Amino acid sequence: MTGHTLVLGGARSGKSDWAQALAENLAVDPGQPLIYLATGQARDGEMQARVARHQARRGPRWTTLEEPLDLVAALSRVDRSGAVVLVDCLTMWQSNLLTLAGLDQAGVEERGRQLATHLPELAGSVILVGNEVGLGIVPDNPLARAFRDQAGLLHQNLARVCDRVVMVMAGLPLALKGGLPD
Repeated sequence: MTGHTLVLGGARSGKSDWAQALAENLAVDPGQPLIYLATGQARDGEMQARVARHQARRGPRWTTLEEPLDLVAALSRVDRSGAVVLVDCLTMWQSNLLTLAGLDQAGVEERGRQLATHLPELAGSVILVGNEVGLGIVPDNPLARAFRDQAGLLHQNLARVCDRVVMVMAGLPLALKGGLPD
């Protein structure tokens, strides 16, 4: 099973663990590159602890790259046939585009379209992890509503071009598009 996969789920749903297991199963050859493309930044103690847990869980076979803003360029740099890239997470990336890059809603949406357009051109397998934020209550402020809407649009655009879309809830994967790996 190759191609690109979008993995969605709520907070602490098990989506990152499931996506990591998928990546490791795709990279059956020990020499096959496993690349973790991190969009988050450890700016406080809680986030530092979270990053440390993720790194320990991955182990030494993984190469970790941090890219909070330019996913298209980062994916281009690491792309090659046989590579498996895990991007975690799209929602943090969108937050970074809003806060660190200072993009407006149109700018964030354009970056999402660029990612969706670029993804089919890549030779390696890409697994994208995102938080499903549209299943809860309607946020009470414009910024939170815009963020929720942008995440929904990004997920729709990526779902169109990905071979598989998987929703993870309570650690259990549900295939929305394509099948689950054996």
